[in-house]
Amino acid sequence: MNAVFKSIATGIEFRKVSKRYGEGNAPLVVKGIDFVVPKGTLTTLLGPSGCGKTTTLRM
Repeated sequence: MNAVFKSIATGIEFRKVSKRYGEGNAPLVVKGIDFVVPKGTLTTLLGPSGCGKTTTLRM
């Protein structure tokens, strides 16, 4: 995982987060995502099957 993750009193922030399964030249399954979830808010991830929603939430 290539990630910068901040857990702050005001929420959660991801900057340039990527994930690959395997090593070396394994393909990225999530590439370069940025998002902020302010504390106390409801946030959803929407997208088609296989686009990386569950992988992103597990990070």
